[in-house]
Amino acid sequence: MRRSLIVPIVVLLTAGGLRPSSAVAQARLSTTNTKARNLWDKAQGQAKARDFDKAIETLNQLSQKFPSLGEPYVLKGSLLKAMGENQQAFEAYRDGLSKLPVDASRSNDYFTLGELAISFGDYTTAASGYKNYLKTAAKSQRNAPRAQRQLLNCEFAQKAMAAPTGMQPERLAAPLNTFRFQYFPALTADSRFLLFTGRPTSESGEDLFVSRQNKDGSMGEPTSISPAINTPYNEGAGAISGDGKTLVFASCDRPNSVGNCDLYISRRTGNAWSKPLNLGRNVNSPEWDSQPTLSADGRTLYFTSTRRGGQGQEDIYVTTLDEHNNWTPARNLGAPVNTAGKDMAPFIHASGTTLYYVTDGLVGMGGLDVYRCEQQLTDGKWSPPQNLGYPLNTFENEASLFISSDNRRGFCSRSRAAVPGVKQERDRPVELFGFEVPQQVRARETSTYTQGRVFDAFTKKPIAADVQLYDLNTNELVQYVGSDAENGEYTVVLNEGRQYAMYAAADKYLMKSLSFDYSDKRAFDPLTLDLYLEPVRAGRSIVLNNLFFDVNQYELKPKSRTELNRLVSFMKQYPEVQVEVSGHTDDVGSDDDNQVLSQNRAKSVYAYLVSQGVSAQRLRYRGYGESKPLMPNDSEARRQQNRRIELRIL
Repeated sequence: MRRSLIVPIVVLLTAGGLRPSSAVAQARLSTTNTKARNLWDKAQGQAKARDFDKAIETLNQLSQKFPSLGEPYVLKGSLLKAMGENQQAFEAYRDGLSKLPVDASRSNDYFTLGELAISFGDYTTAASGYKNYLKTAAKSQRNAPRAQRQLLNCEFAQKAMAAPTGMQPERLAAPLNTFRFQYFPALTADSRFLLFTGRPTSESGEDLFVSRQNKDGSMGEPTSISPAINTPYNEGAGAISGDGKTLVFASCDRPNSVGNCDLYISRRTGNAWSKPLNLGRNVNSPEWDSQPTLSADGRTLYFTSTRRGGQGQEDIYVTTLDEHNNWTPARNLGAPVNTAGKDMAPFIHASGTTLYYVTDGLVGMGGLDVYRCEQQLTDGKWSPPQNLGYPLNTFENEASLFISSDNRRGFCSRSRAAVPGVKQERDRPVELFGFEVPQQVRARETSTYTQGRVFDAFTKKPIAADVQLYDLNTNELVQYVGSDAENGEYTVVLNEGRQYAMYAAADKYLMKSLSFDYSDKRAFDPLTLDLYLEPVRAGRSIVLNNLFFDVNQYELKPKSRTELNRLVSFMKQYPEVQVEVSGHTDDVGSDDDNQVLSQNRAKSVYAYLVSQGVSAQRLRYRGYGESKPLMPNDSEARRQQNRRIELRIL
């Protein structure tokens, strides 16, 4: 049987209540009134014959004539629950048990009342039901641990609702939410594209849809992502990289799959998506694998799996692309993220350091709640998960959550609210909601992005280039994306509070070196930067923007090592190339001092290259002082650009 890709949204009640047949066999009426007993016996007979509608009709007559009796309400609740009419069943159990003294013979009824009440957010009634169950049931009862846990959930929920975190999410306006079901929203880093799973009707399979942002910030008409992606099989629970070029999604029952639902990958070039490829046995298992989320550069993948060896029925796993672009064997995230319960629907923020997911294995609002945890900078371990509170979490099961890279907008999916007094649909429509992200819910680090296109500086044609981002304080490669081969587009995500070196490189081209310093939390707006790569050709030169010196000093600072190592790699990649390392200064100070300073700084770079095995015969260094400014020395910003080291091909 095909398993859905989505998280169940309707609360599934445990089998703690009595079945109608056993309820009928054990129930006694607390009156000797003949009319009442006749109606009671009649209802029991109808229930035993499984004519539940007639039995409920008779019980209603009994309650109208003898409203003080509680047993008719409880039996009616049992029958309604068996029929799937949980709202009416809850009301019947609540009204009936309130008329009866607490008694050990009704312990299972108290538990059932608790389960029904918590599923509709009536935490006061739920707590009363669980307490009465624990008071009357034998300590060995199998539902005792759950009742104790649900009492903790009731206490948490009541406190959370008394102190809301943020405002209620609002239903997204048309043209979104025009399908019967839509869920698992995800945005690209620039918020231009909203990806989600949709089912236009109850009978439809799951497909992936995209809505493009209009110039006024509204979202456009959703369209199928691609005929290469959507097929007669189920496709859904999609994840998209920050640049919108890598897509991972789940699909079920495809030929040659590893399990019943597997993860597949597709990459976009221009406007066309490639044929999806199964991620293989390092990622997929013979069990159910779904609900992926991608890091900003698409090189780290988190997902949900029911494979054996986990901590609960569903657990969260992670895999990364290695240096050969192969996915490593998926690893269980372990505690404290995974629990003995259901741990599902992970979302990794664009910053890469805050993980959101849903679980029922921790104290919360009673079902699947959304939690957040942060990856520690020291050891990479995850902090204890924190519940997002009310109203992002409610008495219903939460399905998924997404927060934009700038930490301002959030998205989630929810069942359409039930209408009081109206018969509840078995499969209520699921819709997309948006909300302003409260401070307590935001990712630890806010992100922005730089994007543009990469061109050949000579022909001005777009080229496919590797774009890499390094944290200068740790010398760690934190992002690795490629520019589009057709149009040259690239997008890289940057985190507030960091200092970065970014490199664009392609075969037979000089690398482009850029520097981004957000360590002092200055303006943190998105940037548009088109990059022009110079061919490796005599006379061509580049500015090395990530070499750092103290004022009037020529010793290279430690955070220069990222750039220096890139230079070593370049010289090894092109063993026939000879270069000049050129030092330049601004016009502050004497000409002689600037000449000496620029010469010594160039020599420091030269010496490092030689120390790393680059032949001195391929290198020369020279200081030009202030004689070759890039621009007038009429402001500090311009003088800073004139203080530079260049690499020139000889």
